[in-house]
Amino acid sequence: MDPVVIPILVAALVIVFLVASTVRIVPQARRYNVERFGRYRRTLQPGLNLVLPVADRINTKLDVREQVYSSDPRPVITEDNLVVNIDTVLYYQITDPRAAAYEVADYLQAIDQLTVTTLRNVIGSMDLEETLTSREEINSRLRAVLDDATGKWGIRVNRVEIKAIDPPHTIKEAMEKQMRAERDKRAAILHAEGERQAKILTAEGTKQKDILEAQGTQQAMILRADGEAKAVELVFQAVHRNNADPKILAYKYLETLPHLARSDNNTFWVIPGELTEAVRTVTRAFGDEATAGPPRPAQPEEAADTDEAAHQPRIPQLDAGSTVSLDAAAAADEAGKQAAAAVSDAKAEAEAAKSPQVPHLGRTSDD
Repeated sequence: MDPVVIPILVAALVIVFLVASTVRIVPQARRYNVERFGRYRRTLQPGLNLVLPVADRINTKLDVREQVYSSDPRPVITEDNLVVNIDTVLYYQITDPRAAAYEVADYLQAIDQLTVTTLRNVIGSMDLEETLTSREEINSRLRAVLDDATGKWGIRVNRVEIKAIDPPHTIKEAMEKQMRAERDKRAAILHAEGERQAKILTAEGTKQKDILEAQGTQQAMILRADGEAKAVELVFQAVHRNNADPKILAYKYLETLPHLARSDNNTFWVIPGELTEAVRTVTRAFGDEATAGPPRPAQPEEAADTDEAAHQPRIPQLDAGSTVSLDAAAAADEAGKQAAAAVSDAKAEAEAAKSPQVPHLGRTSDD
């Protein structure tokens, strides 16, 4: 080999090494800290950068994007002396690469330990129930303490979140029982409230129903009474307009007696004293009034028997001196028999339907 070629190759290699050592390409979102003879010189920005070969060297390479750091669960004691395991999630970003490299040896470990101590101070002033329901307050207090402490390290804490709070197993069971009891209580209250509303609505409906039924019954009774009054008035006017004589009225009186005896509510009958008088009137109606003579005056012996006759049933009798025809007498007897039979039938039907006891028959007589 030519002795001249060797020095040229060595010189070329030295030049290539110097150029490679001088040029530094920094990627986006990265920062390089450069030291010259062991002392911090500057921070390289993204892009093409030139440094002195041999004199300058890159000490640290940092990522300035927002980072996420999740810590392991750490035991923390609450104010009511319960041990809970809490793990956190930390969002941070490097704002000063020089401070992050030279102000603290390991900023991740420093942030983790500071988070643990701050979390124990915050949780130590709260009981378990307040700890479980005050996550926003815990996050705010942690962020304030961490941001103030990591500012001089060139790190900004953007957000701190409590990822999980794990109480002991016995506390979990007690909390589940409490939650179940609260839900049962709310369900019982809602059920009782529903039953109360249902009973109130039912009572209101029953009240309205009774009122409407009473009003309907009242209107029906008023209309029925008005109808009966008008019917009685029409009958009364018809009777007086047609000038009905006592014979017709007495016959209608006999026709009404069986209907009175057939009533279901009758357990006691009173046979009026006017029955015999009505029978006598009907007998006279069927008699021959043209041939009938004037009534005989009462004899002294008849006046003496008046008291006894008042207590005896008044049944029309046909004596030898009577001028009533045979047909009239037969008709009178038949009418009396029919009236007595109707009363007896009605009494027997009532005895069989209502009570096994024998109804008492009373009689009234008018002198």
